[in-house]
Amino acid sequence: MGKKVCLLIVDPQVDFCDPAGSLPVKGADKDMERLAAMIHRAKDDIDEICCTMDQHRAIHIAHPIFWCDKNGKHPNPFTLIEVPDVTGSDPKWRSTNLAYKERAIEYVQKLKANGRYVLCIWPPHCLIASVGATVHPVLFKAFQEWEQRFAVVNYVTKGSNPFTEHYSAAQADVFDPEDPSTGLNTEFIKLLQTMDVIAIGGEASSHCVASTIKDVADNFGEDNVKKFVYLKDACSPVTGFEDKEKAFLDEMTRRGMKVSTTDKFLR
Repeated sequence: MGKKVCLLIVDPQVDFCDPAGSLPVKGADKDMERLAAMIHRAKDDIDEICCTMDQHRAIHIAHPIFWCDKNGKHPNPFTLIEVPDVTGSDPKWRSTNLAYKERAIEYVQKLKANGRYVLCIWPPHCLIASVGATVHPVLFKAFQEWEQRFAVVNYVTKGSNPFTEHYSAAQADVFDPEDPSTGLNTEFIKLLQTMDVIAIGGEASSHCVASTIKDVADNFGEDNVKKFVYLKDACSPVTGFEDKEKAFLDEMTRRGMKVSTTDKFLR
């Protein structure tokens, strides 16, 4: 019996992968074309496709509408909000809805404590039921071709909780005790553990790809990290966050992750 191969694609959605999307990642459209071509070529050798999907509501703690200054003005996209910005007698930013004032402050404090990411305000993106939340059409066509093997793409959704970021498909950045879906996704991790090779593509390498792979690795067992194959021509970072991508790649290759490209994988 041959090795079981999984293709793990993180958030290959229109808002990230189409230059006209609400939060386009530079180069992501070409990443999707290369992934689609690889699936077409190697479809009979890919046993499992896992596709994570960002799913946000318009009201979300990382969208401008959630925050405002003392004049009622919302922050611009890509504003970073840190603990000093939300605390003190005259904070720079507060929750637009004062019912969430304390919860918003606590969230920023917990982000600082867990050391994952500073809160970044993003343009509203991947809104539930919107076109922007769908899989990039070139890649979706490849998924449909692969499913003709009588296989099913495993879609893993994340991000619908309005009170926490959910970059990682394995867990939210801050756990909400009232929402079990923000906790560790053990079923997702268990599925990946059954695979022998896990090829990685998707967007963005600085955020959702990095968070997903690191969280899986940290709950995977170090020997399993060697199953990862990062497809470097199928992932791109958010502009300005290239250092996050580099830190992720440095850490994971040190732990045993391999690096390849879509034209060489499964040759």
